[in-house]
Amino acid sequence: MNTQHINITMPKNLIAYLKTKPNKSAFIAEAVREKLMAEERRRKEMALAKSYRDAAGENMELMEDWDALSGEGL
Repeated sequence: MNTQHINITMPKNLIAYLKTKPNKSAFIAEAVREKLMAEERRRKEMALAKSYRDAAGENMELMEDWDALSGEGL
């Protein structure tokens, strides 16, 4: 794995908890990875929900058009 050293500032209570972990770097990397994945999942869910709302609006317009035409010619 390609790694790089960084310095970070954290609240003391988190540092105290982190001191109990044998591999602090791996623990922090996994926490950041999980957070990024959760943000990406939320972004995709919001985009999907918007697409569903847009499609529902288009479907309602089509239904209204068909309702107006369904009685004609009978």
